[in-house]
Amino acid sequence: MSTKIYDLIGANTGLRFLDPLSGNSFSVADFEASYKVPGGKGLGFLYLDNSIGSVEVLLHFLRSDWSLCLLNPKLDEAEKQALEQAYCPGYIHDPARALKGLTGAAPYPIAPEIKLLLSTSGSTGSPKMVKLSERNIISNALSILDYLPVKDTDTVPLNLPLFYSYGFSIFTTNAIAGGRILCTCRDLIQKEFWEDWQQYQCSSLAGVPYVYEMVQRFGLLPKMLPSLRYLTQAGGKLNPALASQFAAQGKEHGIPFYIMYGQTEATARMSWLEPSALEHKAGAIGKPIKDGHFSIDPESSELLYSGPNVFGGYAENAGDLVRYEQPDVLHTGDIAVQDEEGDFYIQGRIKRFVKLFGLRINLDETESLLRGQFPGNSWLCAGDKDQFLYALYEGKTVAEADVRLWISSRLKVHPQAVKVQQLEAIPLNSNGKADYIKVMSFLAQ
Repeated sequence: MSTKIYDLIGANTGLRFLDPLSGNSFSVADFEASYKVPGGKGLGFLYLDNSIGSVEVLLHFLRSDWSLCLLNPKLDEAEKQALEQAYCPGYIHDPARALKGLTGAAPYPIAPEIKLLLSTSGSTGSPKMVKLSERNIISNALSILDYLPVKDTDTVPLNLPLFYSYGFSIFTTNAIAGGRILCTCRDLIQKEFWEDWQQYQCSSLAGVPYVYEMVQRFGLLPKMLPSLRYLTQAGGKLNPALASQFAAQGKEHGIPFYIMYGQTEATARMSWLEPSALEHKAGAIGKPIKDGHFSIDPESSELLYSGPNVFGGYAENAGDLVRYEQPDVLHTGDIAVQDEEGDFYIQGRIKRFVKLFGLRINLDETESLLRGQFPGNSWLCAGDKDQFLYALYEGKTVAEADVRLWISSRLKVHPQAVKVQQLEAIPLNSNGKADYIKVMSFLAQ
């Protein structure tokens, strides 16, 4: 595919990027001469937030022949240096260190298909990156636009990070078919975010499960009305009870709620659930996107996916960029079932289990059960060397004994194997997902 994602964005002549700090708006054409990207090819490291300046830089690199790696600007100095030593980028853009320009690094071969590198971790400086092509990016954006009702009259806030595949897909889909993109680093807990929402009459919100837990907990839905047209959710399984509540509220206000499923390895989305089905299929991830296909491994029950948006493999250093090898099938690592109408349901991660007294406990399912039994709290479950099940929560205080006894009765495990702890806040990575790595390091102390 010779077409660039930039060409599709540039064809949307009505598109405007809004800067809430200055009140100015910009077209793609306004940026064309504003930032000089060196000629030739190479790997550019772009530490980007969601500000208008970051969007400007991103557009220039999408226009160029450079391969780009989008990174969290809040990584600490040691993490940034480790990544740069592993990949030896030829260009670095990092406002936090006042770096902008060529590094003098010796050029090395990069597979011509590789346009974008995204981390699977989001918040950490892990060198493991997903290799994505223009074809991956374009096919996934167009598949999303096949079902998502993006209009050229929309105003959409960039409320998820650009370096996160979900946030990047919000950018690409709305840049191709939307009207205005609000370039903001503010989040939902800041009053300024809602002041901007009202001023610019935003029409949709995208969120991971934690975002919608906050929306429900703090009663934020009325703040989105009357300009809100639709909601989207991905980045993990939303509690089915909460999904049902949003389905009912959406029906009341005429606002469809799109639950989607995806992974960075699939450039973002693999499936979506028809909003009208949400009321009676809470917990489902729906059917594959256009040009995608699901199957279930008969032995492991693992969900398998194939489609043009499947990545070209992982990279952990510069030497891995010489190859782009797209697998026939993406092994999602998720356990799934399919109902008689063709909709799929995720039942947990293959590796998200703990074995207690010979019983294999699904930690994801346990989290979901706890949310249903003890509503109003955010729950996170972890296992420790197949000795303990940790039930950690954020929110109103519940009796530790009640939780332990309920889990013991529900899962048929000894109460002494269950540890319950209230946290001031469940640790999240920069993508808004529960940071299980940080949780495990916390428990190990």
